[in-house]
Amino acid sequence: MNNLDLVEAVHEPVNTFKPMELYVFVDPLNPDCWEMQGVIRKLQIEYGHYFSMRIVLSTQLLNLNKTILSANIDTENLTHPVLPSVAIKAAELQGKRSGNRFLHKLQEHLFLQSKDVSSYSVLLEIAEEANLDQEEFKSDFHSVHTAKAFQCDLQITREMEINEVPSIVFFNECIEDEGVKVSGLYSYDVYQTILQEMMGEESLNRQTPPPLDDLFTKYTTMATREIASIYNISEQTAECELKKQVLQQKIERISMAKETLWKAK
Repeated sequence: MNNLDLVEAVHEPVNTFKPMELYVFVDPLNPDCWEMQGVIRKLQIEYGHYFSMRIVLSTQLLNLNKTILSANIDTENLTHPVLPSVAIKAAELQGKRSGNRFLHKLQEHLFLQSKDVSSYSVLLEIAEEANLDQEEFKSDFHSVHTAKAFQCDLQITREMEINEVPSIVFFNECIEDEGVKVSGLYSYDVYQTILQEMMGEESLNRQTPPPLDDLFTKYTTMATREIASIYNISEQTAECELKKQVLQQKIERISMAKETLWKAK
């Protein structure tokens, strides 16, 4: 298995200057945006030294109902399709990684466990699983800062004329150049090619994937298919290696109805 880079990896120096910026437009309730996550993770692992990334919520609800954010109403039993997006922005106030972790957990609950993530009570459960500060999350959920952050995302969506999710807009360091918008979900090599063309390079310096231990430090929960894609191996080979990690008590297996997940202990 050594040639698969699952146990050992060569860490190349990372340049702090990133000449590219990616705006990733997602609707947390859209299944294609859930599938996009694997593509984004692999792109970050292999070419993250070339670009910074911003997740923009493009929920298909253009008007945010202000009464939802009122602290004076009973939110415990509240259900509304805009709540997941509000919750994600509230989670982001605890840090970018916290926001990304919450988004991932929310999508797991929706697409793998068929939970009603438009329910406030379910969102509180997700916040707990994502290791957020519960009281801070509740307070931020009702705050004007969260509402403004969400409205800012919707404004960016309109200004960049995003009509389909997921979409990615690639920007390079030349401010005179327009961004390249890719609407919809495509295979990994499409995004890789666009990145290379916008960098103006014949080939890009591909980073070696980190060892599994490091990977699960960055992404605490991953699917078998994601692991296989990142290391360019079959799902069967990936599962065999992951089972070894389970025996070493480094990770645990979570069997879902639709997919198998692996979680760091």
